[in-house]
Amino acid sequence: MSRQLHLGGFLIASPVTHSHAAWRHPGSTTEFFSPEHYHRVGRILERGKFDFAFFADLLAAPLRFGADQSEPLRRGTQAAATLDPSVVAASIAAVTSHLGIAITKSTTYFHPYELARVFGSLDHISRGRVAWNIVTSLTQAEALNFGFDQHVAHDERYLRAEEFVQTAVELWSAWDEDAVVADKASGVWADADKVRPVDHDGRYYRTRGPLNQPRSPQHRPVLIQAGSSSTGKDFAARWAEAIFEIDPTPEGRRAYYDDVKSRVVDVGRNPDHVKILPSFIPFIGETESMAREKQAFHNELADPISGLITLSVHTDHDFSQYDLDAPLEDISVSGTQGLFDVARRLSERNSLTLRDIGKLYAQGVLLPQFVGTASDVADQIEAGFTGGEADGYIVSTAQTPGTFNDFVDYVVPELQRRGLFRTEYQGSTLRENLGLGHPDEDLPADIRERSLVPAAG
Repeated sequence: MSRQLHLGGFLIASPVTHSHAAWRHPGSTTEFFSPEHYHRVGRILERGKFDFAFFADLLAAPLRFGADQSEPLRRGTQAAATLDPSVVAASIAAVTSHLGIAITKSTTYFHPYELARVFGSLDHISRGRVAWNIVTSLTQAEALNFGFDQHVAHDERYLRAEEFVQTAVELWSAWDEDAVVADKASGVWADADKVRPVDHDGRYYRTRGPLNQPRSPQHRPVLIQAGSSSTGKDFAARWAEAIFEIDPTPEGRRAYYDDVKSRVVDVGRNPDHVKILPSFIPFIGETESMAREKQAFHNELADPISGLITLSVHTDHDFSQYDLDAPLEDISVSGTQGLFDVARRLSERNSLTLRDIGKLYAQGVLLPQFVGTASDVADQIEAGFTGGEADGYIVSTAQTPGTFNDFVDYVVPELQRRGLFRTEYQGSTLRENLGLGHPDEDLPADIRERSLVPAAG
């Protein structure tokens, strides 16, 4: 079979996704906190044979723009109000059979045992369809919510994350695959010799283990990450099996793809088992002119202050202190440096003011917009997929669930006609549908050599 692309659908369990105009769009639902909304979206994505729904998350309402949280709440910005994605994921899993569900959880404000147990449970009840989007958290507001006076510095967050993921992998591997006997005649439920304590005692975390649950269908969730800094890309190369990426330009996406794939090889992993998935927002019409009208209507709804509030969250830097009509200054930020660097390049290249950047950020956090007929949008996807930009894409919305409906009804059949995308799911687990290897064989070389997990099989 020829190389097939992979698709995810981007969501936040809130009124806002990448697009800050989405909740204001007349075609969007207002039922962002109802189970029926997420059931509907899950069924749409599964009808389109998507690999997974991807739930981003933040652990605090924005507190980095101005004196308080009043503006983010008034304007309904990203993360002003969100549900816990693990709860939403369980609800979606109950009404779907094949769709994977990727859930964002932080390595800074949870404990490895707690998180490993949550994801193991979700993998069991979904029958192997769960992924963990690994984040280190971004903001001071999150630190304050968890009782800390100061957010952990960038590089230390990644040191903690490295140990956190290692510990979680040990916990998920503590039960052998055949540890559960369930022999009613003998009265033996599990072979205790095939369940091991972990006894992890590290710099940041201690846990005895094992998990009090058997190994799940995927052995562990698929690991997703969105590294944009050099440190983040190194971490993604070591651990991620899918990587979420944002860059508005084809040349930027190609450079990222080549950079990260080479880092994957450097740590002794198979680059084919690390799927790089940039994101975009599609605007689809019967004609290009109709699609452009949809795009213009959506983009005009975007509020520049809302965009700057979220830029402040993502970079952990208060942009309310700058002149809106001045160029974006070259500064150092403590949050997501990669996104700020993209914004800075756009500002310099196109002579954009801070207000302009805020408008662009509100339109979709600097995501590219693929505009045209279904064939036009498929052309753009195919060009990136065959041109060294991507192993697939994460589709974001201009209106919810309308964008997903249009994409599934019109673009997916075009991709299938071109032989680029599945017509049926190939496997029963997310790991199988993504074409990944055995989880214990996809670890970094140094982890395999240290035998943190037992041999596969």
